[in-house]
Amino acid sequence: MDAGLRNYLTVTGGYWAFTITDGAIRMLVVLYFHQLGYSPLAIAMLFLFYEFFGIVTNLVGGWLGARIGLNNTMHIGMVMQIGALLMLTVPDSWLTVSYVMAAQAFSGIAKDLNKMSAKAGIKLFLPVGAEEKLFRWVALLTGSKNALKGAGFFIGAVLLGWLGWRGSLFALVGLLTVALVWTWWRLPTDLGISSAGPKFKQLLSKSEAVNWLSAARFFLFGARDIWFVVGLPVFLQAVLGWSFMQVGAFLALWVIGYGVVQGVAPHVIRSASAAPGGRTLAGWAALLSLIPLAIAAGLHLGWDAGAVLIAGLTLFGMVFAMNSATHSYLIVAWSDREQVSMNVGFYYMANAGGRLAGTVLSGLLYQSWGLAGCLYASSAFVFAALLLSLKLESVRPAAS
Repeated sequence: MDAGLRNYLTVTGGYWAFTITDGAIRMLVVLYFHQLGYSPLAIAMLFLFYEFFGIVTNLVGGWLGARIGLNNTMHIGMVMQIGALLMLTVPDSWLTVSYVMAAQAFSGIAKDLNKMSAKAGIKLFLPVGAEEKLFRWVALLTGSKNALKGAGFFIGAVLLGWLGWRGSLFALVGLLTVALVWTWWRLPTDLGISSAGPKFKQLLSKSEAVNWLSAARFFLFGARDIWFVVGLPVFLQAVLGWSFMQVGAFLALWVIGYGVVQGVAPHVIRSASAAPGGRTLAGWAALLSLIPLAIAAGLHLGWDAGAVLIAGLTLFGMVFAMNSATHSYLIVAWSDREQVSMNVGFYYMANAGGRLAGTVLSGLLYQSWGLAGCLYASSAFVFAALLLSLKLESVRPAAS
């Protein structure tokens, strides 16, 4: 096995383990604190620092990866996630909103250090010009990550019912510790260190294409989290009467299916366009913007809510996956090798900003206008991403 493939598989395996813990802790927090009587907006606030510090981490993390190596930023993220999980094992009386928000801040930093390191590293495992393989590898990493995040949702719900709150957290710590030791042993020590010695002031100095792509990413992921973070799981449990296990299983299957579609996206998109770009993103966004409106209409007409949500969100996940996979490929493909970690960090800063906006709006809109309010806002965010994507055709790098 050549070194590039071996390193890719090592990074992917470490990313998988981290992703399972990330998905599980998200579901544990939502279900456990809803059980304790927290309102939807209060639950959303628990993730406020998770998303906010993700913005800061992505901005600084790309620069840090270029200075100390992507393997080191990945391992720092794993250690911080272990610490965040252990913080939540304290007695219930300590689990105030501010305390949990602090623990989630560490988890948000950890997640984005890990994600930036994994996705930026892929470009360095391939020779220059291997664009088709790059698309496949990025899509496979992203798709498998999302499938396993879905598995993490289910694992979190199962562990909560089986081992309880603290037992679940200790089990996740054990999994991530094994992954940390394995990747530390297998990865090269100088992965992604830039020979140019990037300056801190370069953090916000990006190409026009990266800026527009990042802006579109902000609205795309905000559109998902507006309904996904708080509105949907609370609606399923409080309105439809689903159990923890049913909620966890449904969200897990949704994210797993979304990840599978992301993994095969290159085959679908390459058959329609030899060089994916802004038009590709705009086309998928146009279709995506109609789906939340259709779901809201079905609920308004009094159709069976469970059937409407399952059918509508299945379609949303498939179309969203095509858009997201193209996004993830373009940010890597449009970055030169010396700047890839900084560009990817900047781009995922915008991603985290969209998730932050979506998280807050998910609790606020659901509490004020129910799930329909979340869905209408989701459609508006997708439409904004569509308009921004159209700009990319005039600013895309010539080499791409």
